[in-house]
Amino acid sequence: MNTTPHQDDRLNAPPEDREIRAQRERDILLLALKAGQILLENGAEIFRVEDTVYRICHYYGLHSANVFVLSNGIFLTSGDEKETQFAKVLQIPVNVANLSRVAEVNQLSRQIEAGRFTPEEAKLQLERIENTPGFSNRIQIISAGFSGACFSFMFGGALQDFFCSIWIGTILQLYLVKIAKPHFSKIVCNITGSALVTALSIFFYQTRLGPHLESMMIGGIILMVPGVAFTNAIRDMADEDYISGSVRMLDAILVFLCIAMGVGFVIALWNQITGGILL
Repeated sequence: MNTTPHQDDRLNAPPEDREIRAQRERDILLLALKAGQILLENGAEIFRVEDTVYRICHYYGLHSANVFVLSNGIFLTSGDEKETQFAKVLQIPVNVANLSRVAEVNQLSRQIEAGRFTPEEAKLQLERIENTPGFSNRIQIISAGFSGACFSFMFGGALQDFFCSIWIGTILQLYLVKIAKPHFSKIVCNITGSALVTALSIFFYQTRLGPHLESMMIGGIILMVPGVAFTNAIRDMADEDYISGSVRMLDAILVFLCIAMGVGFVIALWNQITGGILL
């Protein structure tokens, strides 16, 4: 077998040196894998995950790395006649999108390329990003109330609708955080959540507290729309990641259908009770 001088040096190196080199390569690959994991579970696009993994591996000298990313998994392999064989499959659970973590990991990969971090320092930075606490339940509930109210006002709601939508968004998020998500599946959460929004909107409309039923309903329903997932699905398919794009698109469409089912059920039930008198 013909080998280059560099390969001869590597093959003839003492076992201790080969083991140290192999351990360093594994650490770099695990570092890149961790960066990809944080990105994917926080709502990053497929191309961004792959690009970040390649950037980290190539900067630290691992040019044989290959990564294949799906919407809920990462496959990472490396190894040739120069580098240690390595393979790792990581399942990524679907999580709530946290774009601030995506931005931080993206920035970290650029800083690594600029030579600002050693692998050990980069690992500490990733641990810090991963352990950064998300928004508390209280902040989520308050934000949902005011966000829904703002959307209600944007879609033609009056001032009374604005204040009613604050209550609708707050009650919806409180229900999702405290009851639905800890105990029910995603499908049940979306159906019951949209049904709750519709029922509350009808209540405020019938009691004359809010004059525009559709504006209050929009203010609550829009909080459940999977905007990040839908946008990423389109971007993935535009980048020719058709499998992941199709999976994310199907997930978003399923949420839309569940929302429609919840809204339609409550409206149909109310019309049945009142004899069709709603508006």
